[in-house]
Amino acid sequence: MKLLIVTQAVDTEDPVLGFFVRWIEEFAKHVEHVEVICLKLGKSDLPKNVRVHSLGKENGVSRVKYIFNFYTYIWRLRHEYDAVFVHMNPEYVVLGGILWRLLGKHVGLWYVHKSVDLKLRVAVLLVHNIFTASREGFSLGTQKLHVVGHGIDTAIFHAPIQSFHEPLRIVSVGRITAIKNLDTLIEVVILLKKRGIDATMTLIGAPAHSSDEAYQESLKALAKERGVSDRVHFTGSVPHAQMPEQYRRFDISVNLCPTGGMDKAVLESMAAGMLVFVSNRAFTDLLGLHADALVFQEKDIGACAEKIADFVHHPENAEHVRADLQRLVEAMDIQTLVPRILSFL
Repeated sequence: MKLLIVTQAVDTEDPVLGFFVRWIEEFAKHVEHVEVICLKLGKSDLPKNVRVHSLGKENGVSRVKYIFNFYTYIWRLRHEYDAVFVHMNPEYVVLGGILWRLLGKHVGLWYVHKSVDLKLRVAVLLVHNIFTASREGFSLGTQKLHVVGHGIDTAIFHAPIQSFHEPLRIVSVGRITAIKNLDTLIEVVILLKKRGIDATMTLIGAPAHSSDEAYQESLKALAKERGVSDRVHFTGSVPHAQMPEQYRRFDISVNLCPTGGMDKAVLESMAAGMLVFVSNRAFTDLLGLHADALVFQEKDIGACAEKIADFVHHPENAEHVRADLQRLVEAMDIQTLVPRILSFL
């Protein structure tokens, strides 16, 4: 098979999409040749059977030029690919779907998000297959949907299980935005302190929009008002290639997003040997017997603090669960995901 991949960025230093370079590498192991069209090209070191074509965002070209470049590439390269895999951006299917269909190309879309808009609805009509990480990660009903799990490189995140630090180190990874309910985590740290557990929290990620920046300022104000400014840390964005080292600094990962698509930061945390506490019930099946101890109701400060405290007071149980989470997350390894996707393309 010769494959065309369409994605937003090919850049190992991108804090959000840096992981996708590893996906491309894995696809390249299973197909004859890979052509990649990306909006932005940065740092990467890809196999010889991969060629990358940028639409030019890194050079500041206009949106009209992006579209012109996109059509130029998909037409010029039409004999260089048999199937198309579009990652997370249904607008590329809207732009190229009809042409790909006319050319006889098999089209698949990866999409993990609760939001549904007109672009996604049109894309569903044009693709042959849709791939998502969990049933909660795709809100439209369609027979084209395949729930295939997520894809992380568990090997690069794997780390030895260590004893809890003092104070306890809590981390939350991802964009700073209101839907993450990060104010709840500040309250959890405060409640833990009242229960005799000294903890710090670190937010790895940055705001993307002005509303996110305002939310971040409100978090800083809340921490100051509640007297825990010295316990709440903002690191900003971190290149994805540096995240394995970052995870190893912490004991516990907390993800306060509502139920929806699986957040890969939770999976990376599991691979790194951390306890993960989530309010997203999409993780219930993966966590298995540990779900009752690790999943809590959205914005339930007391439940989150209580579950964390239970493990702090029983460290021997914590070590057992952390090791088991490392085993469970292997089901979400990129080496398992890619063959699943290719079997449908």
